[in-house]
Amino acid sequence: METVKSLTSADIYMIVTGIVMGTTARLYTMRIDLRQIPTYPSAYFNNIILGFIAASLGAVAVPALLAHDFVAVTFLTVAVQQFRDIRTSERESLEQLEETEYVKRGEAYIDGISKTFESRNYISLITALLSVLAIKFVSRFTMITGIAAGVIVGIAVLLLCYRFTKGKSVGQFCNVTIGKMEVRGSELYVDGMFVTNYLGTELSRELFRTGGLSAVITPRDPRSRVTLENEGQRQAILFEAVRALGLVRYKFMRRDLKNGKVIIALVPIVNDPERLITSIKNTPILENSRKLHRIMKTPLGGQHG
Repeated sequence: METVKSLTSADIYMIVTGIVMGTTARLYTMRIDLRQIPTYPSAYFNNIILGFIAASLGAVAVPALLAHDFVAVTFLTVAVQQFRDIRTSERESLEQLEETEYVKRGEAYIDGISKTFESRNYISLITALLSVLAIKFVSRFTMITGIAAGVIVGIAVLLLCYRFTKGKSVGQFCNVTIGKMEVRGSELYVDGMFVTNYLGTELSRELFRTGGLSAVITPRDPRSRVTLENEGQRQAILFEAVRALGLVRYKFMRRDLKNGKVIIALVPIVNDPERLITSIKNTPILENSRKLHRIMKTPLGGQHG
């Protein structure tokens, strides 16, 4: 209670500004990565509240130190554990929903999404903390100047953190084009490449003739092909494609062993070629499938110690 009583109006302005900047950081990252939010509006609201809590913890850290309340700073360690629990909870939730999806996300994609949820809370905390720190240093002139400095620093920290944590997408490594489908008896070909021989009924053949859609994903270089060869990465691409268009029935994915091309063929609910290409290009590159250029250049993958 002593710390609360010692708070001045300047401290309150600092804390409120820090909370606003930290919460804004969480809102901004959700707007950028909307596909990482699985449900509406519950999960959206939950993440706003979690961002608010993370921002509050970061905002009160500096005033607590200045008030010599070092015990209060230990709540930051509690916050770290809480954020880890959020990652675990999100992973478990997505795993339980796997059976209800048109196509499974896959374990690799779920792991990436859960880590994203965790990292976004750290961005809120750091943005709030550094905003308050900037206000404290500059507010000795005027409080308005201090708040302005805090807002500027908060925006800069948010942009830097987001750029640092933002991953690559498939469109940065591969070319994506719409493929030309051809049904030959019970076999399906896309751009002359064999996809499947499971079209044994007239219904399946008619569905692909009248409403089928396909895409060809071509890696731009050997390093990109290594990334695309990852099974978890291909599963994530198929999931995003199907989620964007829906699925009437049938979805196939075939990998060309000669050139590394990956073919997706499906009968979607929404037959929109541009949306299919966009969804594939925007699929994030998973951490376990991405290969750093400097490592790929090292002989035998890294014998230099």
